[in-house]
Amino acid sequence: MQLEHKFCQLDAEMTVEDGHVISGYASLFGKTDQGGDVVASGAYGKSLGRGVKVKMLWQHDPTQPIGVWDEVREDDKGLFVKGRLLPDVAKAREAAALLSAGAIDGLSIGYRTVKATKDTHGKRHLKELDLWEVSLVTFPMLPDARVGAKGEDPDAAELRDLTEAINSARRTMQTMTG
Repeated sequence: MQLEHKFCQLDAEMTVEDGHVISGYASLFGKTDQGGDVVASGAYGKSLGRGVKVKMLWQHDPTQPIGVWDEVREDDKGLFVKGRLLPDVAKAREAAALLSAGAIDGLSIGYRTVKATKDTHGKRHLKELDLWEVSLVTFPMLPDARVGAKGEDPDAAELRDLTEAINSARRTMQTMTG
């Protein structure tokens, strides 16, 4: 059984409250990510229906849980998550500071593919996923979704622009190397 990761840059509806409560979309339905995958509406339904507690990790590291997801649900837009960074965990305090400053703005899901199809253009359409975790990450894979923190300063926008430039360069390198 292989665990896969899907990165999603958080959208403007992502919020950080009091430095510890975060909410937003970890996955957006119908959007093609940089890996050529598209998550279908309803893909998480069976997994969420089993009542398994989805973990909140730092950079997909299973040794670094940083909080708890209090709410994980699908709606017509995607996979919505709301949770708390735990202030007694050092890495969670670092994550809160990085989120507030705009230095990180990504979420990534850790999952196992249950059902998927490929279309004639090589896109993989993910129909059913077994969701294990949602991580805060530095480099997301879905570039058209953004994070917004309360009290965001102009430096945060510059950091996002730099992240976009790095992601663009990475895509170019991947295209050139095959």
